[in-house]
Amino acid sequence: MKSKTPPLGRRHLLPATLLVVSLAGCAVGPAHQAPTATATLAPTWSAPQPHSGALDSLVSFWQRWNDPALVALIDSAQKNNPTLEQASARIAAARASVNIAGASALPSATGNSAINRGNAGTGVVSTIFSGSLQAAWELDLFGANQRARDAASARFAARSLDWHDARVSLAAEVATVYTSLRVNQLLLQGFDADVASRTETARLTALKVQAGFEAPANGALASASVSEAKSRVAAQSTELDLGVKALVALSGLTESAVRAQIATRANSAPKPPALGPLAVPAATLAQRPDLASIERELAAAIADIGAAEADRYPRITLSGSIGYSASRAMGATSDGATWGFGPAISIPLFDAGRRIANVDLAKARHAELTASYKAAAVRAVREVEEALTRIDSVRSREADLNASLASYTAFANAAAARLTAGVGSVLELQEARRAVLAAQVAVVQLERERAHAWISLYRAVGGGWTPA
Repeated sequence: MKSKTPPLGRRHLLPATLLVVSLAGCAVGPAHQAPTATATLAPTWSAPQPHSGALDSLVSFWQRWNDPALVALIDSAQKNNPTLEQASARIAAARASVNIAGASALPSATGNSAINRGNAGTGVVSTIFSGSLQAAWELDLFGANQRARDAASARFAARSLDWHDARVSLAAEVATVYTSLRVNQLLLQGFDADVASRTETARLTALKVQAGFEAPANGALASASVSEAKSRVAAQSTELDLGVKALVALSGLTESAVRAQIATRANSAPKPPALGPLAVPAATLAQRPDLASIERELAAAIADIGAAEADRYPRITLSGSIGYSASRAMGATSDGATWGFGPAISIPLFDAGRRIANVDLAKARHAELTASYKAAAVRAVREVEEALTRIDSVRSREADLNASLASYTAFANAAAARLTAGVGSVLELQEARRAVLAAQVAVVQLERERAHAWISLYRAVGGGWTPA
């Protein structure tokens, strides 16, 4: 039997098609090597580390403060704050970009149909119908489409990490405002008690002045002391109101709801939990979502370099169509199937250096991101060092401040007793009270400093986020 030889066009078309398909996937451009913060910096931790540099898991960090109002406000902020809504919208946009990039690497198909009835000027009315299915597929010879998908996927991961970072930062901000507000409540209570004490002293001094047992100057001093204390109360009340309004903005709750939350436990400063083992140096930088986000941006930048490189090489697209058309004129009908298939090649010849400039631009962006990663790693080390230093500072000053307060209180009590017995002076008592008040403020503010230092450490180590 004599074999049939395919036409010349078909004999050359099949090997050519197999050749270009075999070339697909030959990606160009550099490969991404994920940097590590510890390798970038090789940090040596010199700050004093509480618990010998060990912390417990921070996943349930806020619940361990044993303050339901704090947990409720953070939870409300996580649900209502527009910052997280923006981060979620960016995630949705990045996910759509991944889908777009993925679709560009797959074959596309388009269906068309048309019917036309008209007169071409010959006096003959004709009806023409056509329908076709067209398909096209660009072969990813040098990995341009794959690199575009890789870049989109890396940026999608980066936006998800940005959302985690926003959550950690928001929780830390709410906690910072809340602890300051609680300390302001304690200060206001102390200032109110100071006003009451000074008012009583001024009343007794005025009686002594009227009876001639005290100089009028002492009466004026006592009265001025009351006015000074009231002014301090007014200023502290303003600070408290500003803290409430800040929590309203952060949590998305109404002001009445926030005031109801802070109405409980107003007599104690919030205390951070005693934390137990997780090595800070080993886990700190790995737990920061901002560093992980920049690393994903670096991966996307590397993919952009590969895509720009691939754009300098030829592109081959396979396209084909099948269809059917029919026409009827003067009672006669003619119809038939149509089809076509073949590759198309696009070869860059001259673009005045645009494609090479795109490669250089992509490389420059990658270099910029590399520097940003190093800067973020340096900042991470600094923030952890500062937080650890502040925690150690609070610990070392606590005993001295408490001892100072106890001594000043004893001195003020003795001064008040001497004045009552008629052997002391109003000036001596006022000086003693100022010393007591300053010591009380220092002790309360130390509690705020302690809380803020632990919040800063929580934020510096990436909160409860982990790569898993």
